[in-house]
Amino acid sequence: MAQTTETRAPAPAGPVRTPRIHRAWFVAAVTFVTIIGAAAFASLPGLLIEPLHQEFHWSRGAIGFAVSVNLALYGLTAPFAAALMDRFGIRRVVAVALTTISVGSLLTVWMTTTWQLVLYWGGLVGLGSGSMALAFAATVTNRWFVARRGLVTGILTAAGASGQLIFLPLLSWLVVHHGWRPAAVTVALVALAVVPFVWLLLRDHPADLRLAPYGGEYVEKPAPVTGAARRAVTVLFKAARTGPFWLLAGSFAICGASTNGLVKTHFVPAAHDHGMPVTAAAGLLAVIGVFDVVGTIASGWFTDRFSPRRLLAVYYALRGISLLFLPMLLAPAVHPPMLFFIVFYGLDWVATVPPTIALCREHYGEDSAIVFGWVLASHQVGAAVVAFAGGVARDVFGSYDVVWYASGALCAAAALMALVISRPRPEPQLLTGA
Repeated sequence: MAQTTETRAPAPAGPVRTPRIHRAWFVAAVTFVTIIGAAAFASLPGLLIEPLHQEFHWSRGAIGFAVSVNLALYGLTAPFAAALMDRFGIRRVVAVALTTISVGSLLTVWMTTTWQLVLYWGGLVGLGSGSMALAFAATVTNRWFVARRGLVTGILTAAGASGQLIFLPLLSWLVVHHGWRPAAVTVALVALAVVPFVWLLLRDHPADLRLAPYGGEYVEKPAPVTGAARRAVTVLFKAARTGPFWLLAGSFAICGASTNGLVKTHFVPAAHDHGMPVTAAAGLLAVIGVFDVVGTIASGWFTDRFSPRRLLAVYYALRGISLLFLPMLLAPAVHPPMLFFIVFYGLDWVATVPPTIALCREHYGEDSAIVFGWVLASHQVGAAVVAFAGGVARDVFGSYDVVWYASGALCAAAALMALVISRPRPEPQLLTGA
């Protein structure tokens, strides 16, 4: 998989050592490990609902609102973070984001009211996590790779699932045996520990090392782009004039509603409602993470070879079918049909990301990372709506069944939206010009 030689810029006279493995793969590895470390905070919200409800007697709807703020900011921050990376560099933005996550998670240890949960977990952790969103992976991929972009996108997307696999069992054990506060402290320490790793090993652009991107020609590092916020908004307005943007944003909103908003936030309390222990339910989410890694990397491989529109349609249709069956599978103990759902759903969890990024790249060229940031914002808004609505539905109806069925129907709509996305123009559309 590794390229055997590197294309370098013209160098001064004298011998130049050429490493056997292109440096882009090391940058991708650092990004992968960074996202794994940052995934600790994404593993916690679903584990907090019951402990906070029992300790503070807060309604599930109120707790779900804090989670929804977190999810919404996660998405809304992403396009601005992508623009800030163009202005200040990847390393600086990611280091500040991880520090913000650490501070927000640590402050929750001393909270006593719901507004503090909204501010600390919803606000600070949401802002920090948004800067560590998939726009980060898209920026790294766009800068460092020309060949193998679909595969690398799948691998970096799978990093979040790998982090979930690593941290969910640990955090659920901490919550059950020692309470939710040690789990929050663990998240804070993990995020902080990744900061020096990012600062020392991550590089912003191939030209920093006088290299060409993997599979491409050498290009000079572009000058820092000023007016990051203005650029992010300008790209949004211009992309919003095109049909593919709304179809991508709408389908990805349903993606977020049916994953982060629904399963990641409410699966553990829903399973607990049916008598399943919290640790067992969290273990099932971790297993989803295992198969998510396989499914996402495979999706990246498929995206390099097949139509991303058709891939998205298939992914959403299969996800919707699986969610319609879930209410019948929840039980006090883990049984084979539930395991089949976990495997099936896990393979599809974020398999939608590589083809969605590919479609953004096809239609919006050099601005694709920022456009994908806005598409990701819609993903998180959809997740936020369902995170809140799911908690309210549980308070009102006494179960989550209506939310599972509604999400299954929405996935069918997303499949149809993916099929009608138009093909790209012969030349990539540049939204902001040269």
